[in-house]
Amino acid sequence: MMTPSPVLLEVNGLKAFVESTEILHGIDLGVSRQEVVAFIGPSGCGKSTFLRCLNRLHEETPGGRAEGRVTLEGQDLYASGTDPVQIRRRIGMVFQKPNPFPSMSIFENVASGLRLNRIAKGVELEARVEAALREAALWNEVKDKLDASGMSLSGGQQQRLCIARALAVKPPVLLMDEPTSALDPVSTAKIEELVIQLKKETTILMVTHNMQQAARISDRTAFFLYGDLVEYGPTTKVFTTPSDRRTEEYITGRFG
Repeated sequence: MMTPSPVLLEVNGLKAFVESTEILHGIDLGVSRQEVVAFIGPSGCGKSTFLRCLNRLHEETPGGRAEGRVTLEGQDLYASGTDPVQIRRRIGMVFQKPNPFPSMSIFENVASGLRLNRIAKGVELEARVEAALREAALWNEVKDKLDASGMSLSGGQQQRLCIARALAVKPPVLLMDEPTSALDPVSTAKIEELVIQLKKETTILMVTHNMQQAARISDRTAFFLYGDLVEYGPTTKVFTTPSDRRTEEYITGRFG
């Protein structure tokens, strides 16, 4: 029997607000290393807000704030004096719509975080950029045009470029907010294959509205409804023998 991976990310009593409106109602959740966790639920139920709380992006929303405890490898990410920029280096994020930096080349898009954090320069910088592009399964497609604009790539390639940009600084956790919703089926399949490969090194938390996608690529699934975490467990169990009637109704398409 395999021993479970140690908990990498732990969330206790997480509440999120916009002004006086409570968006998340005390979420408790633990994520192990080298897992893919899918977050499912109707639009507006708090999934994306939850992701944004993990790397403290939610507080960038006007009126946004969070309460509770989030720890990464034992570090309290909301402790006084904690630098959100450093948190975002350890918890990368890929958004629904590909967002390459429009004024930068393919190379500089990936190198930007390495330069900003003074992680590498010269030959080492070039090696890290190549490694990240290889991890994102993009190197063979762009290696001869690294000076071209990131915006010159197709939508699927742009999304993989954004994944490479996030991976370049080697974050232990990567958040993905509906990363394939704007992509065609071929590009979606490439991203899914990539996610399965990436979990060998990186823990991935992904919001998706695609039930089949969640079932295909995730180890565990969390079902959110109206700001509550209704159910969380192994994906196979959540999809075949859910513990909560509301989970079953959502998965079978009776609502949402």
